[in-house]
Amino acid sequence: MKFHLVMPTILALCAILPTIVFAADVSMSDKSFLKKAAQSGNFEVKGSKLALKKSKNTDVQKFAQTMVTDHEKSDEELKALAQSKKVELPTDPSFMQKGTLMLLDTYSAKKFDEEYAENVGVDAHEATIALFEKAAKDADDADIKHFASKTLPTLKHHYEMSKKLDKMFD
Repeated sequence: MKFHLVMPTILALCAILPTIVFAADVSMSDKSFLKKAAQSGNFEVKGSKLALKKSKNTDVQKFAQTMVTDHEKSDEELKALAQSKKVELPTDPSFMQKGTLMLLDTYSAKKFDEEYAENVGVDAHEATIALFEKAAKDADDADIKHFASKTLPTLKHHYEMSKKLDKMFD
């Protein structure tokens, strides 16, 4: 009699155990990296799309278009990686980043360009580079480590571009 009660439980556990084990393969720190990377990418894309609408400066628009193009491509790779690891990514920037975007949207003309270059350009890339450098060095998952390492040169290039843009407004 007890065998009839235990066997269905064992079969049910055998059915769900592989998904539990597979989902647990990604460490908490790796999941955190994936989520923060998604938020950073979302912030830079949304901020840059805002710049494409608001800025009249051709240098700002060129930088913003580069950000949108490069980050959307990188974000697609990040989404595919996260999906393969069974990690759900946020689809928006962080709460603080949303606040920065709302404030940025209140500016116009030169003030907008200055704030965009500083916040979405320089500051965001400093934080994102630090995040990716840590993952490239410390990630537990080899695929995540590879993604971070592979993406770093582009982020560093964006950072150099953003510093030049920011200097234009000093």
